[in-house]
Amino acid sequence: MRLVGCGGAGALGRDGREMEFTGHNGGPELDAPLAWRTHAWRRAREALVPVLPVEVVRLRVRRAQELGLDYRTYAGVRASTGRDVIGFLFSSNALRALRAGETLPEDRRLRLGAIIGADRTALVQPPLSPVVAARDWPVEAAVAAPAALLGWPAMRDRVRDILRMRGLPPDGVLVIGETALEREWAEAGRTAGFLSGDRYFGSAAGG
Repeated sequence: MRLVGCGGAGALGRDGREMEFTGHNGGPELDAPLAWRTHAWRRAREALVPVLPVEVVRLRVRRAQELGLDYRTYAGVRASTGRDVIGFLFSSNALRALRAGETLPEDRRLRLGAIIGADRTALVQPPLSPVVAARDWPVEAAVAAPAALLGWPAMRDRVRDILRMRGLPPDGVLVIGETALEREWAEAGRTAGFLSGDRYFGSAAGG
């Protein structure tokens, strides 16, 4: 059975909320009593985050702010993958871009434009045009999102092709999406994790 690992407060647990990391983090079996599971998951989560020198923590707090992530989420990604976040795949749903011709909501546009040192790629759902999104949105690239009716192998290949096209290692990328299908993009691409649009855009960067 695949278990969902936890990377810190604010990360997704096994219930699939907010954020997911693939892989096993040493948590308990799922049939253990609830109190024991809660205790064991807390201990496993704490073990993922080592005690770091103050200077390193300060650097990582600053890096989290550059990425628009709260520190605990960023630290969870670092602990889970062992590397920095260097790219995002933003679904057009997470960006609240739903109809052709509409502009991005101002909060989404500002947060996108404030990201420093990470690739911003938009995965655009119909009826929106990737060409228009690439021109008008503050992203490095915009491409057609994996089609809703693709089977798992085809969806996996599509996500991996997008990552290769952008020159991004999967474990250095977070998927920011909304739907269950978009959550599957993160799993299919074996990315560093998934955050809902509300979680990402609603968080206080670096908090």
